[in-house]
Formats: sequence, C-alpha cells, structure tokens
Amino acid sequence: MDLPSFFWLWRIAAWSMGLSLLAYLLLAVTGIWMFRARTSHYPPSIFPMRSLHLIIGCCMVSLVLLLLLIGIIGTLGHFGSLGHSSHLFAGLIVVALVSLSAGSALQMSSRRPLARTIHIGANIALFAGFLWVSLTGWSVVQKYLP
Repeated sequence: MDLPSFFWLWRIAAWSMGLSLLAYLLLAVTGIWMFRARTSHYPPSIFPMRSLHLIIGCCMVSLVLLLLLIGIIGTLGHFGSLGHSSHLFAGLIVVALVSLSAGSALQMSSRRPLARTIHIGANIALFAGFLWVSLTGWSVVQKYLP
C-alpha cells in the first residue's frame, strides 16, 4: 500500500506516542507524590491521587497497546511483513514493561511488598524503553518520508 493511504495511521501513532510520554511523566509525578505522602510523618489522604494514578495508568496501557496495533498494521500494510528494524523489538519490550508495571500495580498491598518493588523497577526500566523506542521510531519514520 501507498504512504498517503496510511498517513492517518501515522498521525494517530504520533499522537499516541506523545500522549504515552505525557502519561508516563504524569505517572512519575503522581507516583512520587504518593511515595512522599506515604512516608511522611503526617500523610494526607492519598486516595484521590491513587485514583488519578490508576486512571492515567489505564490510559497509558491503552495507548501503548494502540501503538502496538498501529505498528503491526502499518508495517504489514507497507512492507508485507514484520521485523524490518529494531523498532519492533523495542516496542515489544515497552509493551512487556508496561504490562509488568500494570500487573504489579494491581497486586500491590501491604502484604505484597515485592509488587511495589517490581512496579518501581519496571517503571525505571520503562524510561530506557521509551527512549529506545523513540529513537528507533524516528529511524522508522525516516523510511516513510519522501
């Protein structure tokens, strides 16, 4: 298929990536806020911030899965097969890290301290994953531009 027929798909991908990065930033801010509230001597109620954190997290999971779908559809439509660059591997790593982060977030409780450690570790690794997928994505975008 021809690039102009996929232009709308690339536009959705660009917005989804930008919103995913914004969600990641907001999740970092709300996560740090909850950590400080939990560890301070007079913690305020973290319930509203926790709810906001969960809602933003669900949005980020949805955006990353949308990006995966767009990548698969766009690459198959343009090239006919997958695996033309390291962007696929980088994207799959990001999807795995986001899934690990979301899964561990749902398991968090005072009885499961390991879930919080996994959640935080996955999110630190996700920073490198987002950086990697952004750099490899830029090289992919250059293939499609005239």
